[in-house]
Amino acid sequence: MAARLNPVSDEIIDRFVQACHRVGQRGLARCSTGNLSLRVGDDRMLVTASGSWMEQLSPDDITLCRINDGALLQGKKPSIEVGFHSGILKSRPDVNVVLHYQSPCATTLACQGLKNLNYFVISEIPFHIGPVATIPFLLPGTKELAQAVTDAMRDHDLVMMSNHGQTTVACDVDHAIQNAEFFEMACEIILRSGDRLETLPEEAVRALLEARSPA
Repeated sequence: MAARLNPVSDEIIDRFVQACHRVGQRGLARCSTGNLSLRVGDDRMLVTASGSWMEQLSPDDITLCRINDGALLQGKKPSIEVGFHSGILKSRPDVNVVLHYQSPCATTLACQGLKNLNYFVISEIPFHIGPVATIPFLLPGTKELAQAVTDAMRDHDLVMMSNHGQTTVACDVDHAIQNAEFFEMACEIILRSGDRLETLPEEAVRALLEARSPA
């Protein structure tokens, strides 16, 4: 594998595989849904292969692609969403990981067509994620979707993709998974609370946003 994805080390590949397994085991992606990318050089990234299952991903299900244009360099055909993975990593030098996932509660809200929904129901959202972007439904794998997600993520760390799922970014895999888990928890709280929901006070939100940790 190290030779096939030269010059990516076995250690990096093993960590990437383990990260994908964690995404699947935590219920953030089911069967062949979801995809992950990791910056491994100035213009290279690892991306899960098209049709691969995160929970049982093997080293053979990893591709090496160019960040600049998403072109395949080595391995199988990459995820159909390679366009926004490359677009985000190209426009966001401050992040190294892009995670596209579809957790149940968050995706339920993504399918409800709600406008201007306030996700600041727990302090973890403003502090770790910040404001959440929303884009309309666009067909998976299209240039239109890739551009919309890339544009939304220029100044956001998580985007809700209507009737599709979520994408989040971070400096490393642990933080990306944490973003996804915190956001899923917030969405579950919103769904369970109904009309009894109380969001965080505006003053607290301002303080948390000012103190927020980097992506």
